[in-house]
Amino acid sequence: MVAGGNILVQLWRISFITDDEVGGAVPSGTASLELYSARMQGNPDEQLLLSQGLETEHTFTLVIDRQIVPISERDEIEIVYPPSYPYYGQRFRIISVRYSDFTDRRAYTMLTVSRSNEAHGSQ
Repeated sequence: MVAGGNILVQLWRISFITDDEVGGAVPSGTASLELYSARMQGNPDEQLLLSQGLETEHTFTLVIDRQIVPISERDEIEIVYPPSYPYYGQRFRIISVRYSDFTDRRAYTMLTVSRSNEAHGSQ
């Protein structure tokens, strides 16, 4: 369990199983059956890009226990607890995966994530 963990997350493994009828890739997701303790913190936006009037992607750092199933970029994390959390029920796409020092007994994995918005979803 992550020290200071204040949320529970579920990992979604994203894969592209087949092409649809017009040749586009159809993403599919498989949810892990376990919930994992984590701590999430927002990253500051790039001030240089903001001052130029460009849109910046808001990213977050998520600290999670390394002992879970392998995590890779493009997988997604969904916040499943507590219901009062501002991002409850929302998914975040994993941008990068960083592991703590392998001699560190705490064995944390640091994920950089961004909001995942479905283009034609019903949410």
